[in-house]
Amino acid sequence: MDPRPLHTPPMDPPPSDPPPLNPRPMDLRPWESPELTSWRRLSMHAVDRGAGALSLDDDHWRFQLLPAPEVPPSEDWRHLKVPGAWTTQDTDDLPQYTNWRMPWPDIPPHSPAANPTGVHERDVDIPADWAGRRVILHVGAATSVLIAEVNGRAVGIGKDSHLASEFDITDAVRTGEANTVRLTVVKWSDASHIEDQDHWWHGGITRPVLLYATDPLHLADVKITAPADGRLRVEVQVRHADGPLPAGWRVSGHLDGVGELTPDEEYAAWCVREDRVSDFLGEARLLATVPDVRRWSAETPELYGLDIRLHRPDGSIADTSRHRVGFRTVEIVGNDLLINGERVFIRGVNRHDFHPLTGRTVTPGDMRADLETIKRFGFNAVRTAHYPNDPALLDLADELGLYLVDEADIESHDHAHEIADDPRYLGAFVDRVSRMVLRDKNHACVIVWSLGNESDYGANHDAAAGWLRRYDPTRPLQYEGAAKTDWSGADIASDILCPMYASLDEITAHAASGEQTKPLILCEYSHAMGNSNGTLADHWAAIETTPGLQGGFIWEFWDHGILQRRATGRPAGPAASGAYAHGVAADGYRWAYGGDFGDVPNDGAFCADGLVFPDRTPKPAMYEHREIAAPLRLTRSDPDRPPRVTNAQHFRDVSWLTAEWRLSVEDGGTRTAPAVLPDLPPRASADLPLPHGLLAELPAAGAAGGGEAWLTLYVTTRHDEPWAPRGTEVCAPQIQMRERSAPAPLAAVPVAMPVAVPVAVSGHSPGVDAEGLMRHPLLTCPPALSLWRAPTDNDLLGGAADHWRALGLDRLVREPVSVDRTDGRVRVRSVYPTGAGPVEHEQVFGLLNDDGLLIEETAVLPEGLTDVARVGTVFETVAGLNHLQWYGQGPWETYPDRRTGGPVGHHRARVDSLFTPYLRPQESGGRSGVRRFALLSDTGTGLGVRLDAPRQVSVTRYRAADLAAASHHDELAPRPRCVVHLDAAHRGLGTASCGPDTLPRYRLGPGTYRWSWVLRPL
Repeated sequence: MDPRPLHTPPMDPPPSDPPPLNPRPMDLRPWESPELTSWRRLSMHAVDRGAGALSLDDDHWRFQLLPAPEVPPSEDWRHLKVPGAWTTQDTDDLPQYTNWRMPWPDIPPHSPAANPTGVHERDVDIPADWAGRRVILHVGAATSVLIAEVNGRAVGIGKDSHLASEFDITDAVRTGEANTVRLTVVKWSDASHIEDQDHWWHGGITRPVLLYATDPLHLADVKITAPADGRLRVEVQVRHADGPLPAGWRVSGHLDGVGELTPDEEYAAWCVREDRVSDFLGEARLLATVPDVRRWSAETPELYGLDIRLHRPDGSIADTSRHRVGFRTVEIVGNDLLINGERVFIRGVNRHDFHPLTGRTVTPGDMRADLETIKRFGFNAVRTAHYPNDPALLDLADELGLYLVDEADIESHDHAHEIADDPRYLGAFVDRVSRMVLRDKNHACVIVWSLGNESDYGANHDAAAGWLRRYDPTRPLQYEGAAKTDWSGADIASDILCPMYASLDEITAHAASGEQTKPLILCEYSHAMGNSNGTLADHWAAIETTPGLQGGFIWEFWDHGILQRRATGRPAGPAASGAYAHGVAADGYRWAYGGDFGDVPNDGAFCADGLVFPDRTPKPAMYEHREIAAPLRLTRSDPDRPPRVTNAQHFRDVSWLTAEWRLSVEDGGTRTAPAVLPDLPPRASADLPLPHGLLAELPAAGAAGGGEAWLTLYVTTRHDEPWAPRGTEVCAPQIQMRERSAPAPLAAVPVAMPVAVPVAVSGHSPGVDAEGLMRHPLLTCPPALSLWRAPTDNDLLGGAADHWRALGLDRLVREPVSVDRTDGRVRVRSVYPTGAGPVEHEQVFGLLNDDGLLIEETAVLPEGLTDVARVGTVFETVAGLNHLQWYGQGPWETYPDRRTGGPVGHHRARVDSLFTPYLRPQESGGRSGVRRFALLSDTGTGLGVRLDAPRQVSVTRYRAADLAAASHHDELAPRPRCVVHLDAAHRGLGTASCGPDTLPRYRLGPGTYRWSWVLRPL
C-alpha cells in the first residue's frame, strides 16, 4: 500500500492586503466575471463550528435595496431579517418563477442593467476574549454574488447561492468593541446562468450568518472513511494561520463505544522527516477497527459519535471537532448499486429548500418535518435538487435514515450547450462540485454525487468528474446529461444511468436488451403536477421484477406556492404562519405561482408540481407511494391456505411493526381483530394465519349482511420512531375474501314508471318528461352523459385538453331522438354531436317496488373519439346533502391509474372535504372502485346509489366548467348542491405535464360502454 496522502486539498489563501479597490470592490464587476469564483474565500471543510459561534441571525440588520450594484447606498435604511430573502420581506423586488428560461435575454456571462442589489449592514460586538484568535465570518448562502466588508474594509467575495462562504476577518475586526459588518448581495450575475433551476428566483441571504473564532493553529478539515467492514480511517488537516506548524502538536480521536483511535504509523513515517518539525500540509491519519460494527443504512441508521482533538505540546486541547459516523459501503457491481452488499431499491423524491413564507430559507425544524414526512410515506432517498441543501438536512438524513444523491449547484438550462464547454466557466464547475464534496464527504447518507442538472454535457463536466473521482473513490457519481444520447456507452461523468422521464417501455426494453452497462435509476420520473402520478404502481411493478431497474426519484416533494396577500398582491411574509391549513390558504390569501407577482417572463403553475401542498399537507399521491413502498406485502394465491406475508425490507426485521386485521363486507360493515406478525428477517416470507374468530362472523354470501368482502392488514409503528410516533400507519395491504355475489344492482322487481308531462313531477315520484329528461325530487339536474373533465395540468400541458375542446366534448348538447315506454320502463334515446361524429346514448328508466329507480345506460362512441376523459353520468342533487358514505376505495382520492393506495372498505367524509385543492383548480376528488354510496343530510336523510360494478365516482360542490374557468381557488364559489359523476370508465392521469402520459390500457377510445345504477331515497 502506498502510504502517501490520497489527496492534496487546497490550502487557505495566504493573508494579503486587498487589491486597490474602493470600500466596495465594484471595480472587479464580480457579477460579470465567470472566471472569478471567489476572492479571499477560505477553503470548504467539514469541521462544524456552530458550537461557541456568535449568531448574527435576527431582524437587526439595516437594509436597503439598490437598483444596480454600481449605485452607492444612501442613508435611507430599513430593517430586514437575516437569513431571509428580501423578495419575501415587503420590498419592491418580488419573486419571479421561470422553469428554464432566464429572466433576461442577455447571453452569458452578462447580467441585466436593472440588477437589484441588497446592502445588509449591522453592528456586532466582538468578544474581548477573541483577541489574538483567528476570527471567521460565515455566510451560509447568498443569491447570487456576495461582497463582504468589515469596518469599511473589503474582506472577500463569494459566489454559489447554495454553499457557504467563509472569510478570515481577523485583521479587519476590533475585539472588545462594536464592528460594522456589511454584506452586499447582487441578485443577477454570470453565476445566475448556471443556477437556472426550476425554482422561484429570489435575492438575499438565505442561510445563517455567524462569527466564530479559533486559535491560529486549528483543525482545518477532517475526512472520514467508514466502510461496512468497520475499518475506520480519519484524515485530519491542521493549519497555522501564521506559517509553518510548530513542533510537538498532535491529533487524537475517540469513537464512542469503541475507544481511542490509533495513529497510522506508516503514514506518519512518510509525512514527517527528521529534517523538519512537521509535515507542511499538517496531515495526520487515525485508524480504528470496530468489532461487530453496527452498519448504517436508511432502514437502520446506526451512528457512532467521533471526537477529533488537536493537542498542544503540553497535552492540552486547542481545538475539537465532533462528527457522527455511519459505517456503510456503496459500490456498483455489474448493473446493480449495492449498499452494504445489498441491491437496494431507491424509492426517491427530489427536494428543494423551500418554504411558502420565506422562500429558500428553511429552519432545522422545517427540514426535520420535511424528512419525517418523506420517511412516513415510504421514501428512502432524496435527491437534493438541484444544489447542495442546507447542511442541517444532511445531519437529519444521517439520523433519520435517508439515502442522498448530493447534487452540485450547476444548471445552465437556457444556455446549456454553450456553457458546458465554455472555459470561462470551467473554474465554476470544478469549484461548485469540489466544495460540495469537501463539505459533505463525511455524511453516511450521501451515497451518490451528482454533477448538477440539465446543463448539456461538456468538458467542464469531465473536469469536475476527474477531480471528484480522485478525491472520493468511495462513492459513484452521476450526471443525467452524460448519458442522454447513448444509454449503453461508457462515459467519464456518470456511473449510473439516470434518465429523466423515460417511459416504462423505454426502461424495460433497455434492461432486456443485453446492452445495459450500469444501474438504471431515474433521476426524475412521475411528475407530481396537480392531479397526477398516474401509473406509479405500474412503474414499480416493473422495477421490482426487472433486473437492472432499481428505482428513481419522483419530481418533486413540494408545491412551490408562495402565500400571497390578496389585498396587496405581495408575499405574505413570515408573520402569516397561521394563514393556511390542510393545503388551503385562509380568506384574504392565496397560493401564488408564476405570474401572480407581475413577474414577466414566467412559467405559470409549473412550480406547483409536488407531492405535498405548500404547507406540507400530503396530496393523495403520497398514499399511493406509501402502499407501493410497503415494508410488508400480503398475497393469497390459494383460498384454502393462509395468505403469505413478505418482509420487503433490505436490512430490518419486522419487530418494529404491529398490525390489526379489518374485515370490510359490502352489506355488513367492518370488524376488527388483532394480528400476530411472525418473526421475519429481511426479504423473508411466511404464512400469516387468518383471524378465525373474525372470519366466523362473516355472513354467508346470500345472507343478510353478506356480499363482497375484503380483509386489510393495517400496519403501524410498534414504538416511537425518530421519524414517527407510536401508532403511525405504515401501510395497509389487502386481500379479497369474497367477490360480489350479483353482477348487477337489481334488488327488486321493476314496476311501471310514468312519463311525466309537463316537466314538473308531482309529489315525490320520479318521472321522465316528454323530452326524455328524468326528473327526481332529490335531483336538481337530470342525469346526463359526460365525456369531459376539468383539465388536469397533465391534460393541459400534454395536449389532451386541446384535443377534447377541439372535439367539443366540453360543451356537449343533447339532441333527443325518441322516448318509448315498453314493459313498464321508459327508454330514452339521444345523440350528442362531436367533432368526431355523434355519440349515441340510451337511458332506460324503471321504478322498483322498493322505491328505487333503476337507470341502465349505454353510450356508443364513434371511431374518431380516440381519447376521451370519461364516459359516464353527471347529475346534481338538492342542497343540504353534506355527508358521503361509500363502499369502495378510499378514504382519499384515487383514479384508475393511481388506486393502489386506497384500500376497499367502508368510508365516510364531509362532501366539502372530498375535493382536493390543487393549486390550479382541476379535476379532483374522484374515488375508484365505488360499489355503493349514500349522500346524507345532517339528519340522516338523503339518497343512496348502488352501482352494477366498481366505478369511478366523484362528489364535489363544483361543476367541471367551474373548475376549468378558475385559475386559483379564491375564484371558486362552492355550490350548495352536490355535483355527482358516475363514470363507467375514466381516463388515467399519467404525468404528461412533464413525462409520459398514462398507459394505453388507461385510455378511453371508441366503442360501446354500458353501466347501470339504482337510485333510492334514504
